[in-house]
Amino acid sequence: MKAAILNAPDGTPTYGDFPDPKLTEGRQIATMVAAGIHPIVRALASGKHYASKGAWPMIPGIDTVARTEDGALIYSGFIDPPYGTFAERMAVPAAMRFELPDGADPVQVAGGMNPGLSSWLPLIARKKELEKLGTVLILGVTGMAGLLAVQNAFSLGAERVIGTGRNAEGLLQAAKRQAETVTLTGDRQTDGAAIAKTFGSNAPCLILDFVWGEPAEAAFDALSYAEFKATDNVDIAYLEIGSMAGAEASLPASLLRSRRIRISGSGLGSASIAEIMAQVPVYMKLIAERRVEVPTRVFPLSKIAEAWASNESGRRSVVVPG
Repeated sequence: MKAAILNAPDGTPTYGDFPDPKLTEGRQIATMVAAGIHPIVRALASGKHYASKGAWPMIPGIDTVARTEDGALIYSGFIDPPYGTFAERMAVPAAMRFELPDGADPVQVAGGMNPGLSSWLPLIARKKELEKLGTVLILGVTGMAGLLAVQNAFSLGAERVIGTGRNAEGLLQAAKRQAETVTLTGDRQTDGAAIAKTFGSNAPCLILDFVWGEPAEAAFDALSYAEFKATDNVDIAYLEIGSMAGAEASLPASLLRSRRIRISGSGLGSASIAEIMAQVPVYMKLIAERRVEVPTRVFPLSKIAEAWASNESGRRSVVVPG
């Protein structure tokens, strides 16, 4: 079969022939309809992600919209390595077979499920805790995950969404979706003061951090600088989701003593498979009904090298057959 093949951790996938997947118990053969090139796909392929199997040659790709042999159009993933979803055929787990809602665009689903669920899951959990969402801060709002997080937060009733980033076009897209934006300069003190000013007297109930590194440090400063209302006693939940800006960030001890804040991570291993699977059809319906918009750029599988090189802010590259 034809597939995108990666022969080395720092290489670029090439279009070529790869052995067909073997059909094992509990799996079924499906043909690719669309698959997104997400940041986690690149990280796993590079061998730098904590869940990477570190074996090459391999086919990248973690999730897909595919058509089964019985004609069903499904969303699936969890392909056994060295196979991935950037291939004509794959052996998908029968237990992870989510049929697309009527009218759903396969490209939108393929491009939006992974980045969208990264914020949808913690937003849902936080809303259950508080019954309603107040102010949500998004660090890294200019990427696809951040842009979808803005839409997700408002769809769940957030009162305010504040987004930070450096890319002007990405900030504009977030602002068009009613987010209040803060342009980061790279100077921790300046950025922290700017975020604190935007907070005003309202403490965030949830912080979704897609970048970590210096932007996280600026957010920590902002939480220290801000003068929140004395009556605002809501715990601040800080969720570390990605680390595009750096693998480490300095956390002031004084912040932990002066604010009611809990800092935790969200990623592979931090949420149960049951929790994720319960929300997959919910979020697919959100995409199908166009209640969230997923900007995409489509590439045929034969142009995988070009697709791999494309990394537009706020637009997800999606691979389709051809």
